[in-house]
Amino acid sequence: MKRLLGLGVVALAVAFSGTAIAADGAALFKAKCSMCHGLEGQGSAMGAKMQGNEFIKKTKEDELSALLKSGRAGAAKKYKEIKMDMPKQVLNDDETKAVIAHIKGIASK
Repeated sequence: MKRLLGLGVVALAVAFSGTAIAADGAALFKAKCSMCHGLEGQGSAMGAKMQGNEFIKKTKEDELSALLKSGRAGAAKKYKEIKMDMPKQVLNDDETKAVIAHIKGIASK
C-alpha cells in the first residue's frame, strides 16, 4: 500500500512537472530586463526599445540566446547612444527560450 501511494505521488509529480517548471518569459523579463527596457519594452535611457525593434524581429533565436548569455559592452554595443552596457544574463536554456519568445512578442507590437 505504501509503495502504491509512493508511486502515485511520483506519477503526479511527473504529470505536473512540465507546467510547474515551465519558464515564464514575461515574469523573467519583468525580473531581469524591465528595469532597463521598461515593463512593456518601451525602452529607457538605460535600455533599447523592444517594441517594434527590427533587430529582435529579424535575429534568429540562437543569436539572441548567445547575446543574452554574453551581454554587450564597449565596441560590441549595438545602441551606442545608450551608455549602460547590457549585462550577461544567467538563464538556463528553457528560461532563455521563454525570454526570447516574450521579447519577440514585444518586438512584433
